[in-house]
Amino acid sequence: MTGLTRCRWAEGDPLMAAYHDTEWGVPLRDGRTLWEMLMLEGFQAGLSWRTILHRREGFRRAFDGFVPELVAAYDQAKVDALMQDAGIIRARAKIEATIGNARAYLAMQARGEDFATFIWGHVNDVPRMGDGRTMPASDSTSLALSKALKARGFKFVGAVTVYAFMQAVGMVNDHDSACPRRRSCASF
Repeated sequence: MTGLTRCRWAEGDPLMAAYHDTEWGVPLRDGRTLWEMLMLEGFQAGLSWRTILHRREGFRRAFDGFVPELVAAYDQAKVDALMQDAGIIRARAKIEATIGNARAYLAMQARGEDFATFIWGHVNDVPRMGDGRTMPASDSTSLALSKALKARGFKFVGAVTVYAFMQAVGMVNDHDSACPRRRSCASF
């Protein structure tokens, strides 16, 4: 995006810029990948996305590619091993939540509830456009989705975390009005 104005948060770090230019805000419809993104956003709670993005490959390695069937089977020995893994954020509550969230994801599947359909149903399957000037921390949709996820047994899915997730997976387009990705993400 040479010579163009990208969103300010993506400037100054090549990995953040690449993420912004290729992933952030692009509507994502694959249930398993949506689950992975929600887990990464949960690890971000209290931290920055930059921290998580720079460790994303470490997370993918440590959590077996975020395959829910594998993560759901983790035991205490695996939790203890993850607590020693410097490639991830070593927060026991977040690690245990990810395991529980894999089980919640699989329970949804067992009930015939598709994760992508459930997630996108909260915006009627249509990405919303932000105003291009402000970026709220949460909104009524992220609050409703947070409550629905918690009702299904998910943890670390508060309204702020869920709003960041919604931005990342293109449910809401919060690219700055001058950012060329605003228009391109709207066309997916």
